[in-house]
Amino acid sequence: MTDQSNQTKAQKAQKINGVRGMNDLLPADAAQWAHLEQVLRDLTRAYGYEFLRTPIVEATAVFQRGIGEVTDIVEKEMYSFEDRLNGEQLTLRPEGTAALVRSVIENNLLYEAPKRLWYTGPMFRHERPQRGRYRQFHQFGIEALGFAGPDIDVEIILMGQRLWDELGLIGVRLEINSLGQAHERAEHRTALVTYFEKHQAQLDEDSQRRLLSNPLRILDTKNPEMQRLIEGAPKLLDFLGDESLQHFNAVQALLKANNIPCKINPRLVRGLDYYNLTVFEWITDELGAQGTIAGGGRYDPLIERMGGKAAPACGWAMGMERVLELMKVSNSLPAPLAQCDVYVLHQGGETLTTAMIIAERLRSAGIDTILFCPPDGDSASFKSQMKKADSSGAAFAVIIGPDELARNEAQLKDLRASGEQKAVPLDGLLEAVMEAIVGAPE
Repeated sequence: MTDQSNQTKAQKAQKINGVRGMNDLLPADAAQWAHLEQVLRDLTRAYGYEFLRTPIVEATAVFQRGIGEVTDIVEKEMYSFEDRLNGEQLTLRPEGTAALVRSVIENNLLYEAPKRLWYTGPMFRHERPQRGRYRQFHQFGIEALGFAGPDIDVEIILMGQRLWDELGLIGVRLEINSLGQAHERAEHRTALVTYFEKHQAQLDEDSQRRLLSNPLRILDTKNPEMQRLIEGAPKLLDFLGDESLQHFNAVQALLKANNIPCKINPRLVRGLDYYNLTVFEWITDELGAQGTIAGGGRYDPLIERMGGKAAPACGWAMGMERVLELMKVSNSLPAPLAQCDVYVLHQGGETLTTAMIIAERLRSAGIDTILFCPPDGDSASFKSQMKKADSSGAAFAVIIGPDELARNEAQLKDLRASGEQKAVPLDGLLEAVMEAIVGAPE
């Protein structure tokens, strides 16, 4: 064998791993995701929200304009590239709201009436992977567009609280704030710049950069060495006018009326530029330093900023991986689902032909069925097949051997409750299986 052929063989044998921070969903975890997704579908239906799906790839301008040029997401975290066909700048979506608003504007969805919408899907951010936070992650979000009052702010918060209750999460608390309107933030911004310029030597590199471009984001720093400085900074709540205060007070009153406890956090600013008035986050101490599992608020300026007719809007989003991590901590993950209802065993040859026909009849009747297929193509003992049937989680096994086939019957075995096994004629097998499943304990 030549050196070149040896090199070619080595190249073919080289193991290729997935990209760090972009994870596979394995069969063992699929039931957990299916449970969460079903709860989310039920939640949105209960509140009258409709599903909208956007593409994974959008024009980079969607996020630059929608999220803000000087946010961490746009400056540091987006996966952007140039389309080789036409030179267009494209980006893998890092969050769902800006893309959804682009779709609402483009498809004129607010022409007749306000909309309650929800979305879910993979998002992409180039950041250091850590517990529950990955480069490809999955987000669920709800958006209420065309509603201006504090009632819709509270409705979407109530949806979040109902979700945590349904999922059995522990240790989740709500923090809220108001960012007021643009002119109020401008006054606050001036006061912030003045304050931080007096303490410029204490600012870290990120804060130095943001001082003149986006000083409000300095309040969101996670640098522990800056927390005392942040505590002494001017508070936005002190700059709110009467209308903004009335809106914020109404939100608090409605939350109290619905027995939703919350903490006012004057440093809560969120990481995106499109927010105004109400902002909120759900926080937990159960997942380490990255404590936010969901957050959102009102973003009235965004639709007009994105090129649409001005309209109010609010919403929130959650990272699904982080919620699943918290479900694990809360011991509220569902038990693994059985792979099937019935496992069909045979001994090859004519018994395989009959077993396959029976398996198809069972599936046609709505009974989830696995037919034993030997990995090496040869028949296997009933003992080894029974081990596979048991590990599949099936409630019943249908056994067809040469003796059963000669008598035109099959053995029906209860794998979970009684362990009883009985002979059943083939022409009555479907009815016997259906009757057994209906009578089987869940």
